[in-house]
Formats: sequence, C-alpha cells, structure tokens
Amino acid sequence: QVQLVESGGGLVQPGGSLRLSCAASGSIFSINAMGWHRQAPGKQRELVATITSIGRTNYPDSVKGRFTISRDNAKNTVYLQMNSLKPEDTAVYYCYADLRRLGGSRGDYWGQGTQVTVSS
Repeated sequence: QVQLVESGGGLVQPGGSLRLSCAASGSIFSINAMGWHRQAPGKQRELVATITSIGRTNYPDSVKGRFTISRDNAKNTVYLQMNSLKPEDTAVYYCYADLRRLGGSRGDYWGQGTQVTVSS
C-alpha cells in the first residue's frame, strides 16, 4: 500500500536544468530518509543524493554543487533540483524511501524511475 510516484524527467540541453519530484503515499507511519539513485545504460546504479528526516544531505562528488535535494514533509515529497546538466547525467533516476509502515514494518521502497536525457 506504499507508493512512490516520480515526475519531472525529460529531455534537456547541456547546461540546462530539471526538477524531479517524488511523492510517497499510502500506509506510512514515518519516513527516515528519502533520496535518488540513477542508472545509465551499461552501468551500475549509483547514489545521487539523500536527505534524512532531520534534513541532513549527502551527495557524491559527481553532482555536488550542481544538484540539490530538498523535501516537503507535509506532502511526503522529495525533490531533486538539477542544474548545469551534462550528457553524463543521462540515466533513469529512481526515487527511494526508507520508511516505516503504519503496522510498524521498516523497509526500503522504490519508485518506477523517470528518464533524464541530456543532449543537444
């Protein structure tokens, strides 16, 4: 009964910007952390950004200074603002949430992914 719905992907030119959104819904008791991973063709899935329930963030060097993760706790929504996009950012971006359900079970949940393509 937990869903993560992503939006905001698309085609953008190098140097452009996109803003991804991910809304968690369902029988959620609490969310410990949310974030984003990405997977490019032929590559392993990699961390893009995370944010904890207290607002602590983490980024790899590849996106630091260009990407910003934020959250709206009232909406159970996490955002990823991506600026100065490069062709190597092209990937499917997956939202995840580390959460506890109303029944008390804790686990990781994933969205279906949204395609980001950076190309001229």
